[in-house]
Amino acid sequence: MKITCGTDIIEIDRIKKSIEQSIGKKFIETIYSEKEQEYCESKKKQKYQHYAARFAAKEATYKAISKEIENKYSISWKNIEVENDNQGRPKVSIIGKELEKIMDIDISISHCKEYAVANVVVLWREN
Repeated sequence: MKITCGTDIIEIDRIKKSIEQSIGKKFIETIYSEKEQEYCESKKKQKYQHYAARFAAKEATYKAISKEIENKYSISWKNIEVENDNQGRPKVSIIGKELEKIMDIDISISHCKEYAVANVVVLWREN
């Protein structure tokens, strides 16, 4: 078994500005799945914290898988989807790509007033 990890931190204000600029809708539609958009928008005043947390989660996931998939797959923002399970814990899915070597992906997300951070650990099957 192989273990890889990724971490990312982002300023919430940076995501807020990207969303609020004229390109905002394009930014959201490029980065986030419909499920992610619905979830973040449901958070009303704190939606930017949740958008930023999911952005950090996608970055951290890419960092954790990129070395193993280089030159094999092209991964877009929407191929990495972050949802919450029935108990509210975040979980990551790789959508539309057959990454059969991945056994499990564990993620932790946190945010405060200014920053969002995510840590991802991926367990891989050996050849």
